Amino acid sequence: MHLRPVQFVDAPFAYDDGAVARLAGGMQWFAAYEVKESGAKRIAPVAEIATLGARAAMLHARFVAPRPPLVLGERTLRFDQPVLAAILNVTPDSFSDGGTHRDDPAAAASAGMDMASAGAALIDVGGESTRPGAAAVWEEDEAARVVPVIERLARAGALVSIDTRKALVMERALAAGAAIVNDVSALLWDKRAVDVVARAGCPVIVMHSPDPEKGGHGTTIYRDVAVEVFDWLDARIEALVAAGVDRSRIIVDPGIGFGKSLQDNLALINALAMFHGLGCAIMLGASRKRLIGALSNEAPVGERLGGSVALALKGAEAGVQVLRVHDVAETLQALRVWRGLRDRAFVG
Repeated sequence: MHLRPVQFVDAPFAYDDGAVARLAGGMQWFAAYEVKESGAKRIAPVAEIATLGARAAMLHARFVAPRPPLVLGERTLRFDQPVLAAILNVTPDSFSDGGTHRDDPAAAASAGMDMASAGAALIDVGGESTRPGAAAVWEEDEAARVVPVIERLARAGALVSIDTRKALVMERALAAGAAIVNDVSALLWDKRAVDVVARAGCPVIVMHSPDPEKGGHGTTIYRDVAVEVFDWLDARIEALVAAGVDRSRIIVDPGIGFGKSLQDNLALINALAMFHGLGCAIMLGASRKRLIGALSNEAPVGERLGGSVALALKGAEAGVQVLRVHDVAETLQALRVWRGLRDRAFVG
């Protein structure tokens, strides 16, 4: 059985007690679930969840449980409303901004602090491109790219995550002041990665891809992409918990664009609310992705702002806690308007 919250409501106070539920302690309320079971789908009101059995009760408890904030030194990352993770690439070949900050740690850190000043809660620093066909980077070279940038950002007071698949880079980045590991391979690419994260006790973002040990862009035919990605992430979370990673410090990412067709990506985005059933905060990384170009006359990467903002708002409507974006100021403005409309809905 799999559940997806549906029938989102603007005025929960207008409903009887128990008729609606708050999604993951955030700003969204919903009145029903889409229930998928044995190949069939039906709609079940929230008030009837107790009649659906033990698995439904377990999933419902995960859906409604608030996600606790992450206290990271002097910084706190809250999950009761959407926050932005700003993308800061220090690579020569990133698909969206490759070479912009290459070989200039001071300029890269300055750009990161500009994004923090614009409203980003987290700066996600990466030293290796994960676009299809990108060349692998030696771990020492990758560490040399990111560590000077992270040191400067951390000294300036920014909350930093390290976007890497390599255990050595994770260790060096955490020592330099990074607080979170973001791994597109879900700690499967490097066999030491799980131990590094477990020993550090740091939060980790784990992303789905069909072949994480080979780069994440394999071709897969999905029968039901949302269910299959959910089950994969569920199994990965359980494996990490068994290895000593605290479940409350795991953030999940459905992996938009990684080994998925346009139809798969759209289905995942439409099913985002389902992933709250994993009991973890959710990150959505759809900014400037290929699907935007595919839906807008092959718009090049630099002309995908409108689509990126639209997808960020779709994530916010689904209760996503962390939105990974390139365009911080524009996305934050859109979120403030969205949040203002939500606040207005609550006061009538």
